Amino acid sequence: MGVFAPSTVRTAQVPIWRLLDCVLATKYDRHQVHSNFTAAVLALPLALVIGLGGCAKSKHVAPRLPPTPGGAETGIASWYGDPYHGRAAANGEIYDMEKMTAAHRTLPFGSWVRVTNLTNNKTVDVRITDRGPFIDGRIIDLSRAAARAIDLIGPGIAQVRLEIIPAPIGTSTPALYAIQVGAFQDRDRAERLRDSMVEQFMPARIVLQAGVPNVWRVLVGGTGNLDDANLLAARVRAKIGECLVVRLDDAPADAVR
Repeated sequence: MGVFAPSTVRTAQVPIWRLLDCVLATKYDRHQVHSNFTAAVLALPLALVIGLGGCAKSKHVAPRLPPTPGGAETGIASWYGDPYHGRAAANGEIYDMEKMTAAHRTLPFGSWVRVTNLTNNKTVDVRITDRGPFIDGRIIDLSRAAARAIDLIGPGIAQVRLEIIPAPIGTSTPALYAIQVGAFQDRDRAERLRDSMVEQFMPARIVLQAGVPNVWRVLVGGTGNLDDANLLAARVRAKIGECLVVRLDDAPADAVR
């Protein structure tokens, strides 16, 4: 696979391999980084001293306004595949790098975007399901399939233009289900329960339900299949007691944490 430049952290809990991605610099292939994982771990103390400052910079990016319907946004696109394939995206769906999806920092989940590679004028339409990229100058992180469609695999990054478009005819946002195990006005309590659930039922996250007062919901799992959600709910009840199967597709775009 050609070289591509990874984005930084997508979740509040940062696994060690994600930190290594950032420390070893964005110009390297993630596959190469992870195949040399053992050597990288041995070198971690030195790498942290040298690279942590640079990693921190990539997580604090200048805010950008999303394109409005009919408007456009230009900047750098990148793509991501392993090790995120098969893991939960920020909207709760399981990320499939062979589907036409993408990560954007601010656009609502379910938005459709036309991405034009300005070096060859090739276009691809993608649905926003994730958050990122968190590197200054980059505006979208494409799935591998979407990157392949506009010849982005080899170079890894390219200047692109984004345009918000209507959902393609015949498509609809899939239903998403999760298990609600608690709801709290105190965010600290919600985070403690989430941390406990991560150890037993990854993934787990908290979602803000804005109101007076605000309520922090603790959610476990994420699936588009209601039967699978009910099976997971049965497992959760056996461990902790009462819980609820809830739909996620109407959650606010910036609520999943």
